[in-house]
Amino acid sequence: MGAAPGPGGQGDAGHRHDGRPGSGDVRSLTIALVLICAFLVTEAVVGFAVSSLALLADAGHMLIDATGLAAAIAAARLARRPAEGSWTFGYLRAEVISAAFNGVTLVVVAAIIGVEAIRRLVTPASTGGGAMVVVAVAGVGVNLVATWILAGADRSNLNVEGAFRHILTDLFGFGATAVAGVVILATRFDRADPIASLAVVAVMTATAVRLLGASGRVLLEAAPEDIDLDDVRSHLLDAEHVVDVHDLHVWAVSSGLPTLSAHVVVTDGCFESGHAPRVLDELQACVSGHFDVEHSTFQLEADAHREHEPGTHG
Repeated sequence: MGAAPGPGGQGDAGHRHDGRPGSGDVRSLTIALVLICAFLVTEAVVGFAVSSLALLADAGHMLIDATGLAAAIAAARLARRPAEGSWTFGYLRAEVISAAFNGVTLVVVAAIIGVEAIRRLVTPASTGGGAMVVVAVAGVGVNLVATWILAGADRSNLNVEGAFRHILTDLFGFGATAVAGVVILATRFDRADPIASLAVVAVMTATAVRLLGASGRVLLEAAPEDIDLDDVRSHLLDAEHVVDVHDLHVWAVSSGLPTLSAHVVVTDGCFESGHAPRVLDELQACVSGHFDVEHSTFQLEADAHREHEPGTHG
């Protein structure tokens, strides 16, 4: 039997895909955090002063953004630590946990804002439309800069993408608040404020569902969405001397780090003829070239050995 070892540089074919964030990603997250914190206090003070739920909703969302960005920075720094001891994949999954945390906080804040918005739809409160417009326009500017900064980071990283989505929903929220402020100034229709808040809630909820779905797939070790297991199996079976593939598993340690393992049954004479190492090379090249899976482990088995594995599956 032969095997292609997993991560850690011990026999991986091709270049090293370790899923770790670059220093530029950490820097982008830090700049975005500074911008958000600098604007957060002003918006909260004005929101309380003019009794604007939309502004307070945005402020609450920005507070969650700041918390999420801080968690993302901490997770990114942790993920950059090398694998050591029993942590054979390092701390890469910290970023996925951070993304899941961002999703959960969005759900909680959306629920709180949604309940208050419904209450204000029933019993409208007088709101300062002018202050809403001024603060919202300033918020659009701050969030455009933060969005532009994070857009340049590696958004294939789930942690960075989660932070980016947080900022993007803030941008939408400020736009909705500005529109509500203009409506209130023009018509004195105070219910425009909670209506704008509900629009923000809808965007926050959609973003949360996306983040929780993506992070949940990683945490529950489902196959990445862009990898079809039947397609993988078909490619492996096309390799010379391969007669069967079972116990095929594909999962992601973290975003950008898909991992594969499989038992591959080869013709009985493959080991005697010395073809096993070449078969192993071909299998590694196959999953790397067709599916961008650099971390793969294969157990090669002679055809006659199949009867000794009654518990095989997949």
